Amino acid sequence: MNIPIALVVGARPNFVKASPLYRVMIERKIPTLIIHTGQHYDYELSKKFFEDFALEKPEIDLGVGSGNHGEQTGKIMIELEKVLMNIKPSLVAVFGDVNSTIATALVTSKLYIPLAHIEAGLRSFDRTMPEEINRVLTDAVADYLFTPSVDADENLKKEGVGEDKIFLVGNIMIDSLVEHLGIARERKYYKRFGVEKKKYWLLTLHRPSNVDIRDKFSDLLTAIDFIRKHRPVIFSVHPRAKKMINEFKLTEDFPWLSGGDNFIPIIPVGYIDFLSLEYYAEAVLTDSGGMQEETTYLNIPCLTLRENTERPITINLGTNTMCRIGEEIVREAENIFNGKCKKGKMPQLWDGHTSERIIDILLEKQ
Repeated sequence: MNIPIALVVGARPNFVKASPLYRVMIERKIPTLIIHTGQHYDYELSKKFFEDFALEKPEIDLGVGSGNHGEQTGKIMIELEKVLMNIKPSLVAVFGDVNSTIATALVTSKLYIPLAHIEAGLRSFDRTMPEEINRVLTDAVADYLFTPSVDADENLKKEGVGEDKIFLVGNIMIDSLVEHLGIARERKYYKRFGVEKKKYWLLTLHRPSNVDIRDKFSDLLTAIDFIRKHRPVIFSVHPRAKKMINEFKLTEDFPWLSGGDNFIPIIPVGYIDFLSLEYYAEAVLTDSGGMQEETTYLNIPCLTLRENTERPITINLGTNTMCRIGEEIVREAENIFNGKCKKGKMPQLWDGHTSERIIDILLEKQ
């Protein structure tokens, strides 16, 4: 493996997943380089993550920035094709389901460069989600499909993917969590906000289906209003949520959104600080996929504010509960307040060694 393996990252979740794989490759002296598409270019959503994970500055930064789905995907494809034709990697690895993932998949398939999709096989079965399209299409052209759970394997088999391409390796995001959990516990970041451990809730919202529709956003905020009257709520404000709060003038109906009255909005923080907040929370409210997995590992109640999830194992085995409307959120919150928390089990191979398994397979197959 003398020709570099390229790891393509573009958005915050990609950095969490790429970090442990990159570390193992460096330890084993496998030539590698990181290509950053620039899909997330905000400091807290990008550069801070490279610092937290002690990643080298990306050798290549495409700097594509924001844009509509087609525009952003097209920009990545144009710039990435030039880079890959120049460096001629022996293999390219992509992560998750963002626009950088599908753009890379399309480019590598046309250049006949082997592609490894890490976190393959996840399905929400909701084709209105851009991420679902990205997942399905990436899996259709990938040469190595590294799955986090048994249900992902079954999804791929049902779609006609050959079993020789499917490898159950576990959840690579848990590798990062295990590696950084000790320092996150020591940091006790919650103390900055004057709250007590296990007596506050952590909230994130960013999906268009939640924040781009005023009635939906208001319904969620009404439920959150109920929760903040019982527990402090720390809200990590994603740029998209902030934009829509302003556009919809939601502070007129929910004045506490600006802060105060048991509600604490904060700017997005780095991975370790956020993991610290998550670890010491009583419960989590989110529409993030990764947090469903993290809370399952940490055995923390998670209320997922979505119509569906591509991570059903976190519901079937883990601590996750789906809440589609405000009334369901309130009902489940009352259960948690009363000590009726969902107890989960650890999914198979969520043990912090997924990266090693991936590298072992690649070394064997190359």
